[in-house]
Amino acid sequence: MTIQYIVEQALKDGYLTPSMEAEVGRICDSSLELSIEEYMALDRLMEALLTGEVVAMPRKQFINVMEELVIHEAINRVADLETSNDSLDVGDIAAYALNRLPPLYATTEEGASYQRQRAKQDLQLLIRQQVEEAIYRYLARPEIPGQPLKGQKTQDDILKQMNSLLKSYAPNFEQANAKF
Repeated sequence: MTIQYIVEQALKDGYLTPSMEAEVGRICDSSLELSIEEYMALDRLMEALLTGEVVAMPRKQFINVMEELVIHEAINRVADLETSNDSLDVGDIAAYALNRLPPLYATTEEGASYQRQRAKQDLQLLIRQQVEEAIYRYLARPEIPGQPLKGQKTQDDILKQMNSLLKSYAPNFEQANAKF
């Protein structure tokens, strides 16, 4: 997208969205030198903003109450389980659970309070179940590449861990090669 296109769109629509504004900023920041046409387009946009021909849309702040509730639940559950040597990533656990729960957006603190109350009444059990499932999945994941293999006591242990890692990356490899 070019500055000229964004300015034309803003003039046509009568407003400049936050994403249009961000794109103009990105173009200006990444360019060593703007062309005369780009400067003229920016001047035209500034004039339109000053006269009210184009209105800059304000950035709206949203609160996703579900994020707060899931993170709180994940922290509590992880704290209960942190007795083992495994370090649990609350961010990974929360993201897994959030992808399986409905968002609860609000634009005001009153709306957020309503959403919190609604979630605690209607969704608390579902939130707890999804966080527990996320923890289970996190603990059951294969070794992360680039990390040292754990429990290297014997050559057999190393081979088992490598085999598990390879199977997680290419679960159908042996089946595909068996056709040859």
